[in-house]
Amino acid sequence: MLQISMFKQALIVLTCVVGLLLAMPNLFYSRVEQHNDAVTALEAGSNDPALEAAAGQWPSFLPSSIVNLGLDLRGGAHLLAEVQVADVYAATLDGMWPQVRDVLVSERDTIGFVTREESDDGLLRVKISNPEAMDRALELVRGLAQPVVTLTGAGQSNIVVSGSGDMITIDLSEAEKIASDERTVLQSLEIIRRRIDAAGTREPSIQRQGEDRILIQVPGAKSAQELKGWIGTTAQLTFQPVVGRTSNPDENPGAGNEILPDAEQEGVYYVLERTPVVTGETLTNAQPAFDQNGRPAVSFQFNPTGARAFGDYTAENIGAPFAIVLDDEVLSAPTIQAHIAGGSGIITGNFTVESSTNLAVLLRAGALPTELTFLEERTIGPELGQDSVDAGKIAALVGMGGVVVFMVLSYGIFGVFANIALMINVALIFGALSVLGATLTLPGIAGIVLTIGMAVDANVLVFERIREELKVAKGPARAIELGYERALSAILDANVTTFITAAILWLVGSGPVRGFATTLGLGIVTSVFTAIFVTRLLIVWWFQRRRPKSIEV
Repeated sequence: MLQISMFKQALIVLTCVVGLLLAMPNLFYSRVEQHNDAVTALEAGSNDPALEAAAGQWPSFLPSSIVNLGLDLRGGAHLLAEVQVADVYAATLDGMWPQVRDVLVSERDTIGFVTREESDDGLLRVKISNPEAMDRALELVRGLAQPVVTLTGAGQSNIVVSGSGDMITIDLSEAEKIASDERTVLQSLEIIRRRIDAAGTREPSIQRQGEDRILIQVPGAKSAQELKGWIGTTAQLTFQPVVGRTSNPDENPGAGNEILPDAEQEGVYYVLERTPVVTGETLTNAQPAFDQNGRPAVSFQFNPTGARAFGDYTAENIGAPFAIVLDDEVLSAPTIQAHIAGGSGIITGNFTVESSTNLAVLLRAGALPTELTFLEERTIGPELGQDSVDAGKIAALVGMGGVVVFMVLSYGIFGVFANIALMINVALIFGALSVLGATLTLPGIAGIVLTIGMAVDANVLVFERIREELKVAKGPARAIELGYERALSAILDANVTTFITAAILWLVGSGPVRGFATTLGLGIVTSVFTAIFVTRLLIVWWFQRRRPKSIEV
């Protein structure tokens, strides 16, 4: 008997209804997008009436997930950045200087006085006043070496120490440089991702390319300059001891020191110890705030390590000036009035409410370990993306129109059922893309158009089998039943092989290739469902209502 259990019918109908509901927000794309942005802003603490009005544009009880449009459809910005990994070497050796100094000073009676000498970047040169004790000095410094924790650097130490005359030279080992490069690029990737996420963008594509390059594509960004503003600001916060103040930027600051300008007073420079007491890396939180005079400021909180270092320094240097440095500019250099325990404080400066909020976001996201050099930058206008969307719509409508006409002319009422299933199939694809949060790109549209063309293949197989069964004098009900049973294996074989291909493309591909594989894979799953279950259910309903003595397929 040609029948489907009530449970299966309910399940099929429920699946279609849920798919249509999930796809529906895409018909009101702009409205739902504004609703989602407003809801996100309200949840973050904003109380703008305009946001509340935008949030009310879409009923909260309806699904609000929409398909994310990729860079080629929505427009946006594209950057290719090169990470200056070598700059980290100098910072690493600068960080080692206090340890080297302390270990040598501990045996001053043998080694003599210890001073740091100027050197090229990537080298640390230390002079001792008693060259006869060079062997002992080298032994002490080499004792600071740490093993490199990588597979390729197993058994090697992180520094290479050599001595000549009264000069000790410390360099990073090749294994440490390789490990440092890897860490620097991965850290840059993560920080860029956090900064772009903090800007509230959707579906950015941030991928490593080669050894030291990062590809950044952000749909919706107004320009490449705006994108560079989000990620290009280093927001490197340090707290450095103040040696002196000067008006001459070319003055010799002395070994181990540097001269940085005041952020607000032109012509004012500070001589600072290059090694900071604490850095922004130990920050656990930063929030926009107001100082005691009601001016915008940024409050911060250190982790236990930073709090301990900050507290110890302030306890030992009461009465001394202390510089708060942001991106190589001295924001302020207050005098330490008392021991600051607890690891919290406030950054004051010439901030606006907006700039203090942005600074807090950048500080929370962390500091980039080194500078980025932008090798490529492109802005893709929304007009170009709209042209692609329009072209994709035309291609989809033309393809669907051709399929609809062919199926009706070839299979009559059964072709109509196949066309209804085809519409549901497209809706299910968009519903699935919306729920998964997948990004639709131009190749993704090509995958949907291809799916539309392939979606009726299964119906064609079934209908041809029904025709053959009718020719051997089977009744209509039995012919339909046998048609589905005997076409099932061919349908599954054809679609499983295509699905495997789509899965491989998705696994090994990236960007546009993965977008094509996503829509193709989803389209195969939904088209098999609609062809086997939806079309059959429609035929069963029609057959039970009409009870035809004969059928024409």
